[in-house]
Amino acid sequence: MLTSRRRRDVIAASAVSACLATLLAGPASARAPEATSIRVAHGRTQPVFSYQDAIREHIMVQTPVDSDGDGHKDRAAVDIIRPKETQQGLRVPTIMMSSPYSDTVGRGFEAEKKSWDDHGNPVIFPLFYDNYFVPRGYAVVDVDSTGTGRSDGCPTVGGAADVAAAKAAINWLGGRATAYRPDGSEAKATWSTGKAGMIGHSFEGTLANAVAGTGVEGLETIVPISAISSWYDFARHNGAKHWNGFGPWLAGELDSDPDTKCQAVRDALSAGEDDATGNYNDYWHERNYLAPPAPEAGKVRASVFAVHDTNDYNVRIDQFANWWAPLAQRDVPRKLWLGRYGHTDPFDWPGRRAHWVSTVHRWFDHWLYGLRNGIMDEPRVDLQTGPDSWAAQADWPAHTSSVSLRPAPDGSLSPQPARGTDSFTDTKLSEAVLITDPSVDRPGRLAFATPPLPHAVRLSGTPTVDLRVSLNKPTSNLTALLVDYGEDERIDWARNEPQNGIHDGLRGLAEESCHGESTAQDNACYKETAHVTATKPFEVIARGWMDAQNRHSASTPEPMAPGEYARVTWRTLPNDYRIKPGHRLGLVLGGTDADFLYFEDATAAKVTVDLGASRITVPVSPTKGLNQGQTQAR
Repeated sequence: MLTSRRRRDVIAASAVSACLATLLAGPASARAPEATSIRVAHGRTQPVFSYQDAIREHIMVQTPVDSDGDGHKDRAAVDIIRPKETQQGLRVPTIMMSSPYSDTVGRGFEAEKKSWDDHGNPVIFPLFYDNYFVPRGYAVVDVDSTGTGRSDGCPTVGGAADVAAAKAAINWLGGRATAYRPDGSEAKATWSTGKAGMIGHSFEGTLANAVAGTGVEGLETIVPISAISSWYDFARHNGAKHWNGFGPWLAGELDSDPDTKCQAVRDALSAGEDDATGNYNDYWHERNYLAPPAPEAGKVRASVFAVHDTNDYNVRIDQFANWWAPLAQRDVPRKLWLGRYGHTDPFDWPGRRAHWVSTVHRWFDHWLYGLRNGIMDEPRVDLQTGPDSWAAQADWPAHTSSVSLRPAPDGSLSPQPARGTDSFTDTKLSEAVLITDPSVDRPGRLAFATPPLPHAVRLSGTPTVDLRVSLNKPTSNLTALLVDYGEDERIDWARNEPQNGIHDGLRGLAEESCHGESTAQDNACYKETAHVTATKPFEVIARGWMDAQNRHSASTPEPMAPGEYARVTWRTLPNDYRIKPGHRLGLVLGGTDADFLYFEDATAAKVTVDLGASRITVPVSPTKGLNQGQTQAR
């Protein structure tokens, strides 16, 4: 693994011209004298190759897995577009997407799908990457993940077979795997430098994480957007279930083949998920890209440009944060954009599209062409602080101090502990009910709040809930919500109106912007977007859930002894959020969160909280706004 310092030394050791000469290496006689070559200006590759005349081809890459158990190793469908000059000796790096969406739900804000001509060659590549990067001297490779699109096999929803398709394509680009054309002849990537970068949103970004976690040679960088790092943490949270039957359901949604073809695989997914308990097991471990054996964060050799949204509750922000931390510990070269929308792509963030295209262009130029363009000398993090405001900072999370806030019997929340107990019954309640007006007693919850804050307070990182509780039953679902009480205009990330082109805090507009070249079939122009905001009296800024019997282990439940106190501690989802002066910070404790523990049933357990021995610890800066006296809150 090259650390960032060593990578910079490698780049500094060779001039850009020498790097490009290597990339363009090939017998002089194999290139026509007039052939276009890579051109660099202002530290960036320039659009000098024809998109209209680019080579478009379809191949099948051999993988080492037989996901459908038919006795034949799967082959992965790979669609390629590359400059025509690669037929004359030009060698180029590759930008790759591995996706399960190409012929089902589609990709991007406009749900684009791939299409092919009568000879089976690709005509439409979804999104702007082909239109923009092929003219600048890149190949764009689009892989149908295992069991989807034109690939063989069955989807395994993050399992080893899913990872195998993209890894095989990387190996083929480096001359280490075999591929075949539609006529059965072998296809070789003689045009490839062997260097590749993966990019993609949601499942696509997840596969980028997973393939990087194999340590495969030739994968120089990844750009995972709203990506999963642990499928257990996607479907569960400390034993509390967000989903039942997720794997087999998603596999069916992504697979356009007849249901009978992969029914046995979907049955195996159902058994592996173990919805009856919600426990962590070998099935989930195979889909945990943070831990050994493989794939795992410890094997990542590629640089990482991560993108996520703090209000993404499809792929929640802990998926990014739990991936980011071990990368930082290993000094993996990395960069981050952190937005405030829902499950979105930065290409669709209002007012940021041109900046995003420019930034990801410079990122790929640096890591795939070795251009010294300053991208790694800039602040590591771009952070959205409001609907129209952004800030740059050195890293994430920001430098903070930990403040422990303690609930009191009078409904206050402050650093000072207060003796007493209070209780609620585990009832399935919506968050609208749980968080409304903390000064009012409501069944099924306990609510506490600070006084109005005299100064702004910024939360950056992951709060920790630490409760001492007793139950009258062996277990209970537990929910902790950290709430900003104060009216403000906020991005309305939860509003989804497909009929009006609204989702995840964005609204599609009629006007378009174009990024790259177009053909009659494949347009480089996409709708612009606008914020969807709402003025609200509160905002939940951290959420966390726990099945009390999983308080010590996600794998092995330990029922509580009724009537006896036990300590239950868990981390909420992280955030980066500024609480304005005059607002109050609230803590709400409840049972089964109807908005997020979709498939859980309330236990009806009585939960008694020892308030004096309970707290929530919050990473904040500055701390003075939270070090005030107590006030009556209810």
